[in-house]
Amino acid sequence: MTFKGVKPINYGGREVWPLVEGGKGVAVSNHASSGAWAAAGGIGTVSAVNADSYDAFGNPIPQIYSGRTRRDRHEELVAYGIEGAVEQVKRAFEIAGGKGAININVLWEMGGAQRVLHGVLERTRGMVAGVTCGAGMPYKLSEIAAHYGVHYLPIVSSGRAFRALWKRAYSKAAEWLAAVVYEDPWLAGGHNGLSNAEDPLKPEDPYPRVKALRDTMREGGISDEVPIVMAGGVWYLRDWNDWIDNPELGAIAFQFGTRPLLTQESPIPQQWKDKLTQLDEGDILLHRFSPTGFYSSAVRNPFLRNLEARSERQIAFSLEQAGDHTHQLDVGVRGKNFWVTRGDLIRAREWVGQGFTSALKTPDNTLVFVTEEEKAIIRKDQADCMGCLSQCSFSSWMDSETNSTGRLADPRSFCIQKTLQDIAHGGDPEQNLMFAGHGAYQFKKDPFYSNGFVPTVKQLVDRILTGD
Repeated sequence: MTFKGVKPINYGGREVWPLVEGGKGVAVSNHASSGAWAAAGGIGTVSAVNADSYDAFGNPIPQIYSGRTRRDRHEELVAYGIEGAVEQVKRAFEIAGGKGAININVLWEMGGAQRVLHGVLERTRGMVAGVTCGAGMPYKLSEIAAHYGVHYLPIVSSGRAFRALWKRAYSKAAEWLAAVVYEDPWLAGGHNGLSNAEDPLKPEDPYPRVKALRDTMREGGISDEVPIVMAGGVWYLRDWNDWIDNPELGAIAFQFGTRPLLTQESPIPQQWKDKLTQLDEGDILLHRFSPTGFYSSAVRNPFLRNLEARSERQIAFSLEQAGDHTHQLDVGVRGKNFWVTRGDLIRAREWVGQGFTSALKTPDNTLVFVTEEEKAIIRKDQADCMGCLSQCSFSSWMDSETNSTGRLADPRSFCIQKTLQDIAHGGDPEQNLMFAGHGAYQFKKDPFYSNGFVPTVKQLVDRILTGD
C-alpha cells in the first residue's frame, strides 16, 4: 500500500520513486546500499568522496600515502578517489539491474573535486543518471554534467544560494537540471549550508524556505515539474502530507540520508550500527569544528566532546603588554612574549596542573591547552595532510599554487580524512567523527526497528512508501 499522493516521477527518461538515498562520503554510501536502493525503484547515490577500491579478493584497498610532499599525496588522493568511485558506480549499476537510477555525490569543497568528477564521469558513461553536489557554491557543476550528458542536482539551503548559481551558470545548462535539493541546515547530517545570517540555535521551519526556493526557480523559468528534493529531518512520509501534491511547492521528492545507514546492505561496521539504535533526542550536535569551516551535524560522542572541551581551554593573548593583558604567561609556552589577563593566567595554571601542559597557537591569537599526547597527534596529523579538502583550516592546506591558506594551522579542529576513514573501516564510533542527521534518535523509537530488526534496503523502501 503506497502512501497517498506518492507516485513515480520521470527522472532522466525513466520512472522512479521520488525517494533519493542521501550521499554519505568516505565509503558509507557505497555500491551495495545505492545499488539496492535503485533496484528497489528509487534513486541510489554512490558517494564519490574517498570511495573504496577493492583487491582481487574483494577486500577494500587501504588508502596509504607514500608521497613525500602534500602535493604528491594530493595526487595520490585524487587517483584513489577516481578509481574508487568508478569501481563503486560499476558495481552499483550492476546491482540495480536496470531499475531506478544511480546518482553520484561529490562535495564541491573536497580536494580535486572537479578532477574527480571528470575522471569518474568519463569512465562510467551511461551508468550515472545525475550528480548531486553541495558544500560550497558549485558553479561549474552544470557545465561538467552537461559535457557528459548527465543531470545535475545542486544541494542548497536557501533560495538565495540557488539564485546565485542559476544566474551565474546553471541557466546556461537548464535542460540538465534534474532537481534542486533543499537541505535543511539545522536537521541534516554531515556538512550543511548554515549561513552567517542564520542562528544555529534557532531552527527555521523548512516550508517557507522551500516555498521561497520554488519562487526563485519560477523566476528563472524552471518548470514546477522539476522537483525540489526535501533533505534533512525526513523520516516518515506521513509527516510531509501537506507537501505532497501542493501547488505552492510544485513537484516534491524526499531524500533519506540517515535511515539507510541501518540496513543489511549498509557497509558501515556493526559497532556503528549498534550505536545508532542507542541514540536519544538531542544526541546530535550542530557544531563548527570541521576543518572545512562549515557547520556540520554529528553524534555528540567523546570525540566531539573532547573538541568542545579543548576549545573551552582557550585564552586570548597579546605579544606585548597592552590593555588588560598585563600578565606574562609562565606556563604552556616557551618564551616570555605572551601577555594575558590575570584571570586567564590563573586558568592557564589550573589547566597545566590538570595535565594540559602544552599551549598551541590558533589563527585567532588565542592559545588552547592540550596534553603532550594530544599535541603529538595534532602535529603528526597536520604533517600527514594529503589535501582532502580544497582548503583546510586544520592543516592550512589549500589546493592552489602555494598549497597554503596563508593562515596558521588550527589545533581546535581535526583531520577529517583520518577520522572518517577510520570509522568507516571498523574504528571505534565513540572516538571518531560520527555524522548523523538530527532524527537519528528515531531508530530507538520507530517500531520498525524493534527487537533489533535490521531491514534490507528493499524492505526499508517498501516501508517508507507506506508513509512509515
